[in-house]
Amino acid sequence: MLSKNIILKISKNISRNKKITNLLKNELKKHSPLLNSLTDKYKYSYKKKEIKKFQNYKFFNLIGMGGSILGAEAIYDFLNHKIKKNFTFYNNLKNENILKSDKKKINLIISKSGNTLETISNFNLILKYQKNNKNVIITENKNNFLNLLAKKLKAEIFEHKNYIGGRYSVLSEVGMLPAQLMGLNERKFKKFNNLVNSNSFINSLINNVGFIYKNISNGKKNSVILNYDEKSENFFKWYQQLTAESLGKKSKGILPIISTMPKDNHSLLQLYLDGPKDKFFTFFGVAENKYQKFESKNLFNKFSILKNKKIFKIIKSQKMATEVVFRKKNLPFRSFDLSKRSEEILGELFCFFILETILLGRLLKVNPFDQPSVELIKAETTRLLI
Repeated sequence: MLSKNIILKISKNISRNKKITNLLKNELKKHSPLLNSLTDKYKYSYKKKEIKKFQNYKFFNLIGMGGSILGAEAIYDFLNHKIKKNFTFYNNLKNENILKSDKKKINLIISKSGNTLETISNFNLILKYQKNNKNVIITENKNNFLNLLAKKLKAEIFEHKNYIGGRYSVLSEVGMLPAQLMGLNERKFKKFNNLVNSNSFINSLINNVGFIYKNISNGKKNSVILNYDEKSENFFKWYQQLTAESLGKKSKGILPIISTMPKDNHSLLQLYLDGPKDKFFTFFGVAENKYQKFESKNLFNKFSILKNKKIFKIIKSQKMATEVVFRKKNLPFRSFDLSKRSEEILGELFCFFILETILLGRLLKVNPFDQPSVELIKAETTRLLI
């Protein structure tokens, strides 16, 4: 049990690891500014009254790359049932036209460095084709392109704190300003201090990190996420970057692979069950009552079992059945079951996986906060464009 709304099960019992316990204590003792950004004590670079004027808008463009946008996309999809605003996300360079629009929108542009090529390219095209929009920029307080452009456009500027890396920034301005503009309660995400004082949370975290580290030590470096909740797809894209970019150094790391279930039962499951034993697995599901019920009169013979059932019942049964088979085949897995969707639950997951990643970085003896090789690609791309 991770908390009352999140059940975490691990396929094999892992004894509490003193080394991981001590690493966690040391991280929490540091009172690092980064971990402070996960708490309700964190001070944003804007005041609530400064963003009230944006909350009457119904349409928003969110422009960014990687950690500057993945967290907000995860929030938007996971909690979409609570959101009445319309967000369009520009998170890649695509060979398609940005549509002209007369609707008044907010352009929210996020880049820590202020020099992200793809972000600036997309923003440039939006400025060309959507001329009535208001611009809000989140970037570091330094001499970068977005700060210069913001002055030219008379755009609002909010600071991206320099001690928070993009992939760790979801509970800072980077994720929480979009969440507030979506109409969500930002404070409900930020229960970090409560979580780290919960024995249930801490024990689950330590056992979970021990499970992953044991698998890595046994040569299982492919982490396959079996996602049974379509609204969590972008959450796992956020997690994918967090894990890959934080730990993939010195020829070490984990390759996170997102598998959409139950669709991938019909393509990849055979490999997972009988292929190379170089993987460990994460099952993930969310209880959902809003699925449609089947039409009973058109169900007969062996499909009579579907009468009066909802799609969620099939999805849940498939998840449980797959776990049974994985256990029989002695395949290592952990399984998350969420009882509902809320800001508190999503905030807990963000905190859990951020701490997981930091602790794995310490165990693997890599710096979980930098990405030196990515910078090489940026420099080479700039050279080729000159």
